[in-house]
Amino acid sequence: MEKGGPSQAQQAFQQGLAALAQWVEREGADRTVPRAHGGEIAVEGEAEPVVVKLGVWVSNTKSRCDKLTQQQLVL
Repeated sequence: MEKGGPSQAQQAFQQGLAALAQWVEREGADRTVPRAHGGEIAVEGEAEPVVVKLGVWVSNTKSRCDKLTQQQLVL
């Protein structure tokens, strides 16, 4: 990992956010993400799309909201 770059947790959060944005664009903001749903996103520097377990990410983000940074809470 490059020194000074985003941590693995920050990268995972950004990937989850990107997958959620795709979900909202495709399905609408009023549709709940099923827990088992996985979404593919393009990640810079990766040849293949990365699968994000979006349903798990949403659930974990909600249950661990007290551990999110102020910037993450605003997003």
